Amino acid sequence: MQYDPKVSHRLNRIEGQLRGVLRMMEEEQDCKEVITQLSAIRSGVDRTIGVIVTNNLMDCVVNAEGDEAQLNTVVQQAMDLVIKSR
Repeated sequence: MQYDPKVSHRLNRIEGQLRGVLRMMEEEQDCKEVITQLSAIRSGVDRTIGVIVTNNLMDCVVNAEGDEAQLNTVVQQAMDLVIKSR
């Protein structure tokens, strides 16, 4: 599967946020600020999962070429991935 460069950009941003949280903890900053940043990271990861599942589902639907059984299978797999990520 080809991944959109935007996904890499999102993950790089998340990586930077994680480094920032570690720095905040080392500096013993207020826990409310740390939790706020961790919530932002979680939201970013959730959105990234959504983008990847959506792109994958679209590719699979195109490749199903009208095969209803295959289409049902890939939709179910996509939903399983979304549920698993929660």
